[in-house]
Amino acid sequence: MLDTVILHTAEFLEEMPKTKRKKKGQFFTSKETAVFMAKLFDLSNIAQSLEILDPGAGTAILSAALIDRITAETAVQSIHLTCYENDPDVIPVLKKNLEYIRSNSKIKLEYTLIEDDYIIAQSADFEGTLLASENPPKYDLVIGNPPYLRILRDNPAALALPSVVHGAPNLYFLFASMSIFNLKDNCEMVYIIPRSWTSGEYFKAFRRYFLNVGKLEQIHLFVSRDKVFNQEQVLQETIIVKVRKSTVAPENVIITSSQTNDDFQNLTSISVPYTDVVSGQNLYVYLPTSQEDVQTIQLINKYNKTFPDEGFRMRTGIVVDFRQRDKLRKEPGEHIIPLFYSQHIRKGRVYHNSSGKEYDWIVDTIPGLIQKNKNYVFCKRFTSKEERRRLQCGIYLAIDYPEYEFIGTQNKINYVDTVDGSELTLPLTYGIYALLNSTLFDMYYRILNGSTQVNSTEINNIPVPPVSDIIEMGEKLIKTDDLSTTNCDEIIKEVSYND
Repeated sequence: MLDTVILHTAEFLEEMPKTKRKKKGQFFTSKETAVFMAKLFDLSNIAQSLEILDPGAGTAILSAALIDRITAETAVQSIHLTCYENDPDVIPVLKKNLEYIRSNSKIKLEYTLIEDDYIIAQSADFEGTLLASENPPKYDLVIGNPPYLRILRDNPAALALPSVVHGAPNLYFLFASMSIFNLKDNCEMVYIIPRSWTSGEYFKAFRRYFLNVGKLEQIHLFVSRDKVFNQEQVLQETIIVKVRKSTVAPENVIITSSQTNDDFQNLTSISVPYTDVVSGQNLYVYLPTSQEDVQTIQLINKYNKTFPDEGFRMRTGIVVDFRQRDKLRKEPGEHIIPLFYSQHIRKGRVYHNSSGKEYDWIVDTIPGLIQKNKNYVFCKRFTSKEERRRLQCGIYLAIDYPEYEFIGTQNKINYVDTVDGSELTLPLTYGIYALLNSTLFDMYYRILNGSTQVNSTEINNIPVPPVSDIIEMGEKLIKTDDLSTTNCDEIIKEVSYND
């Protein structure tokens, strides 16, 4: 059945411009990925009669893959499939595929197609309002590839689920929230979704709901993010998750990985303690792919304080240069101060005018665009996927620019400052640099965050050694006068991470 559904889908894709589908966040699952997702379900104790849900069904590729497997491997006698889809362009081919699946199924199969908004249609049930149904429908299995589309906070779908929305909402996590709500207790859902929800403030409310109502059992990572949807050119890093609706966490989570979506036979796999995957007050989800990664998580998570707890905080650079073009200057002068960009970070230090940046000066007449000239640790906010390190830092010392009372920092760098506004001491400045420049800290951040952006909020939530250890690291780094990662690794291992 799946091959025919794929064929009908290919015919549809030939007629539907990719640009039009991208505006809807619509990306169709490949055959290989659909088969892999269907195989993740535990069918060992499956009921004789099943209720299956495919939200945002598209052309029913996932439904076909799951039904193919169920009919081939189990003694299930009947299936009722519910599909949600409200895209008028897709619905004709979806109806064609559903009817084909029904008429060619080897077991009794009925389907219901609900041409309504999946989120809004059930929002009262989810939020428990006065309009909630007494017995909302629940399902034995849920399989989904939701739309990947960022929406505004006043979008009807975002307004419909206020309990899981914080910051900038995206349709995919609204779908995931509703799907786990739709599950029967102790039943499973398998979803292919972006990785972005695993950390960050915007997904905090979603994680709290999703990981309290359900428990992760398996996660699959794609090493090459541009191969997951074949020709679709999805740039977000994508993962597949298997989640059980339960309040009891498993002892371990299986984490697998593959290079592309067509080599699921060549997987790497590790079993990771659940507490090393889902951790901290923010319920961040860590995605290690090796035992070395697991050891990194365990080594850092033994600490229970963060940067802010120890009196300092990473912040984001102030100046958005394209919005303040009229305040930028090419040369120094009266009431003109240096503006620092990520290009000024080189070999562990910060050097102004070292990058050939033309407009790297700014007027000092606007208080909101300037900051005190004092010691900082600068960190690039953006790096390329191919670069060896995600955390690329440099020590900024006020003494190097004694003629300036203030400086400017461009928005594409982060900087570490004290919480109370006082100046970082020299040993503390060097110690923070040693920590951020270490292999251990860089690996930890990569496990936590798969994007190329260094998020200051996430850095501020990472456990760190006591401030006394950080100061000792700085003192040793000053004495050696060697800012290399190798030296930083040796110092922090000697001082703090030496178990």
